[in-house]
Amino acid sequence: MSVFKPEKSLWIYHLNTGSCNGCDIEILAALTPKYDAERFGVKLVGSPRHADIIVATGPVTAVAKESVLRVIDQVPEPKAIVVVGVCGITGGVFRGGYSIAGPLDTLVPVDVYVFGCPPKPEGIMVGILKAAEVLELKRKGVYQKDVVKITETGGVL
Repeated sequence: MSVFKPEKSLWIYHLNTGSCNGCDIEILAALTPKYDAERFGVKLVGSPRHADIIVATGPVTAVAKESVLRVIDQVPEPKAIVVVGVCGITGGVFRGGYSIAGPLDTLVPVDVYVFGCPPKPEGIMVGILKAAEVLELKRKGVYQKDVVKITETGGVL
């Protein structure tokens, strides 16, 4: 398997839009020394203004909807958005709930979906690296909208 090597370090911003925290724990596990995301240049940042990639989890709640949109607008262009976990992709067990505004892709365009409940850190890393490829294409101005879907173990659908 060839590994994409981005030209620049990938600064990611983790955005919880209303999840149960299962996916959040797995994202943080991907950043630990066991999986060592930094070997690919992946760095978690504390401000969306510094990020290249947004890694979002959970369905968007009605209360958080405006805040989520404001945070996403703060990320400079070009940006890539990765949704991690079934709840962020379809609404999951929260789908149709009175307090759910919907999955993230009903509000903003999403570039990469990582399936699973929760997905494994390996799958999350593959999703982030696929987002890096999308980001490079956007920077070059040759990106054509093509959603990437990743299985929970890291396979590309």
